[in-house]
Amino acid sequence: MFQTARMRKLKIVTLSQYSDLIVRSLHEKGNVQINDVSERIQQDSEWAELLKPSKATPLTSHLSSLLMRTSGIFDLFTNALAEDQGIKGLIKSFVNPDVPEKKEVEDLDSESLIKKAENLLDELEPNIKAVESQLNILNSKKSELESNKDLANVLKKFDFDLALLNDSKYTSTIVGRIDVESAEEFKKKSAKITDELVILETLDDDKINKIIIVITLTKFKEEVYTLLRTFDFDKFEVDGLNGKPSEIISDADSQLKAIDNDESKLSDELKAIAKKSDNDIALLKEQLEIEKERNEVFANFGETDKSVLLEAWIPLKEVDKAKNLVESSTEGHCVVEIEDIGEDDSEVPVLQENPSIVKPYEFLVGMYSSVKYNEIDPTLLVFLVFPFLFGYCLTDAFYGIILVIMGIVMYKGIGKVNETMGSFGSIIIACGLWTIVLGFITNGFLGDFSSRFLGIALPTVVPAFDAFVHPENILIVALAVGIIYTNVGFIIGIINNFRYGEKKEALGSQIVWLILEAGAVLLVLGMMVSAIGTIGIVIGAALLILSILILLYTGGIYGIMDIFSYMGNILSYARLLALCLATGGIAMTVNILTGMLYDMVPYVGIIIAIIIFIGGHIVNFLFQVLGAFINALRLHYVEFFSQFFMGGTHKFESFSANRVLTKIKRT
Repeated sequence: MFQTARMRKLKIVTLSQYSDLIVRSLHEKGNVQINDVSERIQQDSEWAELLKPSKATPLTSHLSSLLMRTSGIFDLFTNALAEDQGIKGLIKSFVNPDVPEKKEVEDLDSESLIKKAENLLDELEPNIKAVESQLNILNSKKSELESNKDLANVLKKFDFDLALLNDSKYTSTIVGRIDVESAEEFKKKSAKITDELVILETLDDDKINKIIIVITLTKFKEEVYTLLRTFDFDKFEVDGLNGKPSEIISDADSQLKAIDNDESKLSDELKAIAKKSDNDIALLKEQLEIEKERNEVFANFGETDKSVLLEAWIPLKEVDKAKNLVESSTEGHCVVEIEDIGEDDSEVPVLQENPSIVKPYEFLVGMYSSVKYNEIDPTLLVFLVFPFLFGYCLTDAFYGIILVIMGIVMYKGIGKVNETMGSFGSIIIACGLWTIVLGFITNGFLGDFSSRFLGIALPTVVPAFDAFVHPENILIVALAVGIIYTNVGFIIGIINNFRYGEKKEALGSQIVWLILEAGAVLLVLGMMVSAIGTIGIVIGAALLILSILILLYTGGIYGIMDIFSYMGNILSYARLLALCLATGGIAMTVNILTGMLYDMVPYVGIIIAIIIFIGGHIVNFLFQVLGAFINALRLHYVEFFSQFFMGGTHKFESFSANRVLTKIKRT
């Protein structure tokens, strides 16, 4: 629980003829991480004398091509079927999504799967491409008509055949938009170019710009256009327009309507194909993804003419199973070496092992960094403390109830098909439960709703911890939590540093603060408790002096500055009070405004009051939940993890067949 999975390295040598069977067996089992041996062979001359880097199988590129084609059809089918889903379907996909039932498929080798894929794709693609081609033609035509319609709308005040705007042998026409002031200046400057110029103009709908038509002799076109460009002129392309603007608009509308009808028919045709074949395509896509991964993994191996070497990391508890699997796959024609972890664990991949209830919080730890192999895994502590800190920030029981409901919906709904969302849902539930508990204790239920509108006090309130009566007690508890949690971090840091032989680091980064705290406590007790008296003062002062000397020894003069950093970490927990009061204060303000509107505004006051009450609490809920999450996370990342977290570089990534829709048919 506080330790990552113990790992071992497997070195497997077998005959080339068995390599495919080993890969398939390990891939289905999914309990190893394959190492890249080929890279070491290229860099190490001794290895290079014995082995040569292996390559992905020749079928890999063919599988990739088939997967690309299949994925394209899969996406097309998904989009086509999603059009019928609507809002109701979207909500259902979140609240109660369909959990895919795994279908049995044959255990095919690469060549057989390629043949199966080609047969299915060759059957589907002609029909799909025919529909797609027609849709593309219609979309192209639709874009052209919409463009012409938009341009005709801009030119609607010019009631003549727009075909007249096309260039002739002797004249050229420039059409576009220019602001009013620039239009006047253009008229003045264009007269200097030529007087053989006709300008038609009308005010644009925005009243800021003008639409102008400039007609001139062809030989002056470039010079006139160059002048126009100096005024931020927006030129319109009018080639191909025929008829008056009103006629173009009317004709475009009728053609667009016909195109919409044709598109609807083609979409229905595509949906019919999708409904019939989407399941087959989804199954094929998953099979191709798995087979492609198997064929690509050979590039990580080393080989001779007749043998193959592969390396893999595996959890210790899975070693015997993997060894037996390899031996059975090769009919005993293999050598399996199990290598222990030496002192250098920098290359060891990390696999966290936590109970299922704690596992979702690995996500929060992973957002900071992966854990180092031999350091303590703090996930259990995050599981215990993060929801508490979140609830301490929010402290409103009603908001907590809403959070629990949201978390349950997420966990029981989309969490069934999305592991990350399921984890997040369980975290929200825990945060909501702590919010309910602390809200009832600190008198938070929609702010002061019960006392203000119902005239009763919450029976669960602990008077000493009523947030608006005794905020000082809320602060004391917050700082106490900060001291305790920070010291837990110090203890973990000491253990981690001693495990890695960093004794001086442990002394200067963790032990010194425990000594300083002990000295401060004894000094204060000596001053306040007569039974301890002088002895406590002397020992406390000695410990304080010792802690300062340790800081000087480990960090020099700058080590003394760490005292302020230590104090800042503890005082940072005061944010728990600030957020607690902010939640209740804004909620109370919403309640006050609601009451004032209800009492002071006749007739419509009750309607406005209800809107303010609901809207205000929704905004406060969203704002405070976000603040609680960010600050609870910050207290872990900045104040807690900084005391001990080393961080690793490699997360265990199993070589595993990701089967969501398929399962191998067993004979």
